[in-house]
Amino acid sequence: MTGRSYAVPVPKGYRIGPWEVREPLASGAFATVYAARLAGEQGPGQTPPLPHRAALKFLPTGTRTPRRLRHLRELAEREVELLKRLKAPRLIRMYDTLTVDDPEHPELDGATVLVLEQAEGSLDAALEHEPKPDAGPALLAQICEGLHQLHHAGWVHGDLKPANVLLLKDGSVRLADFNMAAELEGTHAYAPAFATPDYTPPELLWPEVDERGTRVRPSADVWAFGVLAHMVLTDSFPLPGGSAEARTDAAMRYARGTEELRLSPELPDGWREIVRDCLAPTHAERVTRISDTGALLRRVEEAAGASRSARLPRLRPRRWRRPALVAALVALALGATATTYALRDEGRPTASAPPTCEKPTVYEDAEHGRGYTAGWNGTWDFRIKRGEGGSQVREAQCLLRYLHGIAEVGEADGIFGPLTHEAVVTFQERVGLEADGVVGASTWRALRKAGEV
Repeated sequence: MTGRSYAVPVPKGYRIGPWEVREPLASGAFATVYAARLAGEQGPGQTPPLPHRAALKFLPTGTRTPRRLRHLRELAEREVELLKRLKAPRLIRMYDTLTVDDPEHPELDGATVLVLEQAEGSLDAALEHEPKPDAGPALLAQICEGLHQLHHAGWVHGDLKPANVLLLKDGSVRLADFNMAAELEGTHAYAPAFATPDYTPPELLWPEVDERGTRVRPSADVWAFGVLAHMVLTDSFPLPGGSAEARTDAAMRYARGTEELRLSPELPDGWREIVRDCLAPTHAERVTRISDTGALLRRVEEAAGASRSARLPRLRPRRWRRPALVAALVALALGATATTYALRDEGRPTASAPPTCEKPTVYEDAEHGRGYTAGWNGTWDFRIKRGEGGSQVREAQCLLRYLHGIAEVGEADGIFGPLTHEAVVTFQERVGLEADGVVGASTWRALRKAGEV
């Protein structure tokens, strides 16, 4: 690890809990992430069982000055609180939290360690290899879905950017790095007084800060999504300038009405109005054009070519023909750089063709083994119930109808209405589960296993 500065330097082979630290994956101002393998025994009754590989995020909460310590602990507490409370398919999964107790290594002693789902790479690193990926619209739809899940739960991300978007081995998206996230208190949340300038709306570039931090709204994430979408689709920022400082000045002039928004001519027509609305110069104009991320998601899905609430096309597992973005990620993983997550797992999905709603396909899950999928949703424990909607609902409908022959579920429209509720109850009674009409872990397992895997 010589030749590079790390927020938390951890030697290879270091043990914490049942984990052994391997190579560094990424490092920022406040944390360093390392690959790790399970080298010890899991605790009795560990539920769910820990994976063989994970990413360990070390936050230096045991060192530094007292003022710095308070700040770092607050960042760590934000992320831990969110990941403990929220479980959504588009948010990175946290398996455990640990605290280093090692007086012999004072630079590590007291550090907080988050045990996280390990990813194949970051969108930021992927864009370095494929600046305008063919899969860009599908990725943006998944990112927007994750943002909607976060907002629906009452949280603001606060630092959405390509580096904080991770891709798993099957190419699916996870939002990550929630140490700037904040829980809404009515229409506002309070976040630390800093963020990434290129993805920060004009009203927060020089905000008023009180003892609780900066007041932020969900519309700040909408602005960040607009910048990110413009970057993914055109490989350029929507405001002029050769540096972050210059673009920040341009954003302020834009907010005052003295600078035009200069969307790239390469921006596809279906996306131009979406990006323009996301980048409305003020919070008030933004919420007038985009009421919430649920409304934004519908527009993004349409622009990406997805039907309402349908699972968007994911980047294919390694046995399938892959878009250029996944090929770039695989090459990046083989290079084992320290700027991106990389999976060393050699497991292969067993599917030989992409799954569809009408033709569920067998795939391999690292934690649960083989199971059926009808769109590579990949969730085994995300709860859905009557009155909800989304891609997870649609996949359950597809499995009920086309794998288990319960046609009474109706169309796979992603809306958990009365027909879906009754179909779930019918299925639960058939397999001997509690017939409560809620699709939780046990029902997902039965839906995916189908008695044939």
